[in-house]
Amino acid sequence: MAYTPAINRYNRVPRNWFRRCGKSGLLLPAVSFGLWHNFGNHADDSEAEQLCFTAFDLGITHFDLANNYGPPPGSAEKRFRKILKQLPRDELIISTKAGYGMGPGPYADWGSRKYLLSSLDASLKRMKVDYVDIFYHHRPDPQTPLDETLGALDTAVKQGKALYAGISNYTGEQTQQAVQAVENKDYTRLLIHQVCYNMLSQGPQTDLFPHTEDAGMGVICFCPLAQGLLTDRYLSEPLPKDSRAADPKGFLKPDQVTTDLRRKIHQLNDHARQRGQTLAEMALAWALNDKRVTSVLIGASKVDQIKQNVKVLENPQFSEDELTKLNAILTES
Repeated sequence: MAYTPAINRYNRVPRNWFRRCGKSGLLLPAVSFGLWHNFGNHADDSEAEQLCFTAFDLGITHFDLANNYGPPPGSAEKRFRKILKQLPRDELIISTKAGYGMGPGPYADWGSRKYLLSSLDASLKRMKVDYVDIFYHHRPDPQTPLDETLGALDTAVKQGKALYAGISNYTGEQTQQAVQAVENKDYTRLLIHQVCYNMLSQGPQTDLFPHTEDAGMGVICFCPLAQGLLTDRYLSEPLPKDSRAADPKGFLKPDQVTTDLRRKIHQLNDHARQRGQTLAEMALAWALNDKRVTSVLIGASKVDQIKQNVKVLENPQFSEDELTKLNAILTES
């Protein structure tokens, strides 16, 4: 059965749902949807469609991909092509990235001009779109001159194959260098930085955010739920069989779910209940509480997870006492 977007999809989102991305005209939803997991060749067509359609009906207009998402690399973009046929392209922000390995040989990794521009062409073909809204360099390349990498992003925008340029996984110092290089060369300015940031990984607050703020860049946070650790999935033992920590191919390993971490998660969960939220909702609200953060990037394997996560702005505020208490829980040894 063909999908028809909900007519009231914009009327039911909170007033502050769309947030300005740095010093630009672009608005992003507070919650964006990432296709890192659950969209590779192993995914079920119908389930993947329902995840994206539900997200869009709930006000999530930003869909985040990368050339290497799958598995195998490229398969998430191919799957999204089928889904995109039933979505209004002019109402979407589609992003993709290049910078991690796509295959054998010397021209399928890192940050050379050849790799970035050929990768973007391949992404456009896989998704069957004329342009993406945001094209990122996915990670710093220690061997390629920074001017070359940023020049490739500039070319992508000037060719009309991307509307905005971004970077991901750069440190604060590397971001400062990139911004300075863009200004020196009069390249297309960097709109956004995508970084891992959550209650358990707070380094960007001091290392990165001051630089993005100075440059007028927006920030979108991936892994805001710490790969599911900041949910109710790991409150009890044993590990859920369908959890990321139980997946031998996953990035989260069982030995990372320590007794000390479980104790902190329980304390955080207790505080979330006092706020009338799930732990996941509170963790997303905490990330968005920093005004330098434009959007949080979620993944999902179930429709209900998306429905829960978009409730984040029902209780987004934290008192100073709350933040102090949460920080004490997180820093307690």
